[in-house]
Amino acid sequence: MPEPRSVLVIVTQQIGDVLLTTPLIQAARERWPGARVDVLGFAGTLMPLRGNPAIDELIEVTRERGWSPRWALLKRLWRRYDLALVTQSGDRAQIYGWVAARERSSLVPPAGSGRAWKLAITRHPLVGARDRHAVLEKLMLLSPWVALDTLSVSLTPPPRAPLPAEFAGLRRSPSVVVHVPSMWRYKQWPVEHYRVVIEALLCEGVQVWLTGAGNDNDRGLTRGLLELGAAPDLIDVVGRLDFGQLSELLAGVDAYLGPDTSITHLAAAVGTPSVTLFGPTPPTEWGPWPREHGAASPWLRRGPEPARIQRSGTARAPIVLMQGPSRADRDCMPCGKAGCDDHRDSRSECLERLAPEAVLAELRALLARARSEA
Repeated sequence: MPEPRSVLVIVTQQIGDVLLTTPLIQAARERWPGARVDVLGFAGTLMPLRGNPAIDELIEVTRERGWSPRWALLKRLWRRYDLALVTQSGDRAQIYGWVAARERSSLVPPAGSGRAWKLAITRHPLVGARDRHAVLEKLMLLSPWVALDTLSVSLTPPPRAPLPAEFAGLRRSPSVVVHVPSMWRYKQWPVEHYRVVIEALLCEGVQVWLTGAGNDNDRGLTRGLLELGAAPDLIDVVGRLDFGQLSELLAGVDAYLGPDTSITHLAAAVGTPSVTLFGPTPPTEWGPWPREHGAASPWLRRGPEPARIQRSGTARAPIVLMQGPSRADRDCMPCGKAGCDDHRDSRSECLERLAPEAVLAELRALLARARSEA
């Protein structure tokens, strides 16, 4: 096909997945510097892309089912682009790509009833595969035009924005951002484990910032921890910072602790030394992406026994990935399912058995390194 003059990246997923698309967007901009590059995604999920210099326009679509609310948008998109990069194999993403662009490079499912028609409408199909990291899978959509093994791959965080006035002068060293909430219970490290870690950090003179969204889930999970201290030792910014302000906060602390969630990916993008906690989710597919990493997965499916700890990143921006032991009756971690009962509100025994003392030891090591560098 001729060099495209306009490219649409379609990423109808959650906020964390949107952030993982930034290497694809940046690579497309570098490959076609004179082309228009737009991104289409769900309303409320594109915040990590605001201010990204590689993007010309963000196009928000509704999550509602049915096509009647979308007719006006579909008419506006009709063949507006030369190329669509479709990062999901779902029906709606594929249809958006077919409507919007003359040519498509699309992720398609390895099996299923919709596979045939998705292959038929795609010039450059990429078949989804197990244990392929989401960052690499999205980048592979550019394989017909870009030699991926030549790339140094980093996520692009949103531009840093000043903290609100009430928090601007509070940050000190040593300090840690702790992100307690997970959207789904099966990814949730027990709150009581977080309590052990936070209490120990505060006793050792480490400043702790609690982050999260402003929804009932996140506020409910962090509310009971506020009794452990008060500002400026324990600072609650749950629901009070946008992504630019979170980038600013993460860039100025000594370490970060969090689960498999969007803020963990943001911490990796910013370059904050991090400890991240994984349970049933394979890190080969969803582990935090280190800065300036080559186009190869930075993580194994499971860390080496007995500690199940993996390390990646650079000397200035190390990432420690910790996994808990499998269920007592089977060797199942990571199972790739939604917890032990395979639904979003399921418990995950591997996370429950990940000891807070081990997590605290890794955080202390990152803080000691920060002190020595200072």
